[in-house]
Amino acid sequence: MTRKFGKKINRKFLAVSIALAPLLAAMPAQAENPEHVAQLLSTGACAGCDLSGANLRGAHVLGADLRYANLRNTDLSEAMLEGSDLTGANLEGANLEGVTLTDAMLTATNLRGANFTNAKLYHANVKGALLQGIVLTNAEIFGSGLNIGGEY
Repeated sequence: MTRKFGKKINRKFLAVSIALAPLLAAMPAQAENPEHVAQLLSTGACAGCDLSGANLRGAHVLGADLRYANLRNTDLSEAMLEGSDLTGANLEGANLEGVTLTDAMLTATNLRGANFTNAKLYHANVKGALLQGIVLTNAEIFGSGLNIGGEY
């Protein structure tokens, strides 16, 4: 009797798993640490945090300490990051569309494939940053050592 019961559960589990598989595959993977996201939004300090893939769209974190943070594939569109320190951070593939990064430190930052469309970059220090494939379409850039126009 236990044997039949066990087979029924396995079949039901299998049927549910098969039914849910397409839905789970379509969901975006979230890698960010929710505690780190909360820490950043409440204190503005999250050096070395894992914020990869996080939705920080429109975040207002002036003077944020994000040194060596993992922000890979993070949505920072329309965020206010004036005076923030992103030294050594990983922003590869990040969406920075419309971000405000004035007086920000981006030294030795990985910006590969980052989207800066419509961004404001005034006096942002990008010394030693990895800039391959960044998008600067319609970006406002002044005193930052970057050139406007399409992809970098």
